Amino acid sequence: MNPDAQAFLSQTLVPSLGLPLRVAVYSRLRDGIRSNVFPLGSMLPRETELCAAIGLSRTVVREALMLLEEDGMIVTRRGVGRFVAEAVPSVGLEEFRPFEYALSDGEHPLKVVPGKTELQPALDYVINLLSLEAEAKIWFLESTLYRDGDPLAIVQEGIPSGKDLKAISPALAENLEKAVASEETLLAAFIRLCGPVFTAEDCSISAGVAGAPRARQLQLRAQDPVLILTQMAHFNGTPVYVAKCIVSPHIGQLNINQTNPTN
Repeated sequence: MNPDAQAFLSQTLVPSLGLPLRVAVYSRLRDGIRSNVFPLGSMLPRETELCAAIGLSRTVVREALMLLEEDGMIVTRRGVGRFVAEAVPSVGLEEFRPFEYALSDGEHPLKVVPGKTELQPALDYVINLLSLEAEAKIWFLESTLYRDGDPLAIVQEGIPSGKDLKAISPALAENLEKAVASEETLLAAFIRLCGPVFTAEDCSISAGVAGAPRARQLQLRAQDPVLILTQMAHFNGTPVYVAKCIVSPHIGQLNINQTNPTN
């Protein structure tokens, strides 16, 4: 096994609460494939090597490999070994990522154009989602996502302010000013500045109509349909981030991988 793969696999594996070990291993190997630690078409290390590097039993590793094969990430050549597929499925909404990445088709990246940024009283639905006090204030950020000059989505993000955020994560509080000032979504900025610190993420999808203000931003008619994606994340079990993404019907195909590796 090459040193880069060894170092990648040997990183401490900390599964989220209630997440089976096989899913944590699946995620580690999947991330290795997508980040080119294991290049497309290359042979994976043997099961025994993977077990030794990750520090888990052969049963857990084998189950993770089966999930990868079900998802089209790897292929087995009988009598030879397991290989990374020549092309892997695109990542969709099933993986918690900034919306500018989740909605991209891979060939045409979405450009983030920051809009309104302000400290404001939290709306009732944000208070409920983030378990805040009734008088709490949040940082509210709105951005528009463009592809080839066309507006395709509006992203509205909220995160606790001041002592509320510092009590949850001093690191997030310390980097808040930089994150707010960056030309990317708040989530993308926090991941860049603090690493993958969020856990227990969730994304719900509903249908709606654009309405006059959103229609102007997205160059739609007020009665045109839109998808509304609501995303939230926790830090160490505490809800800390919520975002609403209003998606134009002009976005095209949205990928949602329906494999359920927790069963």
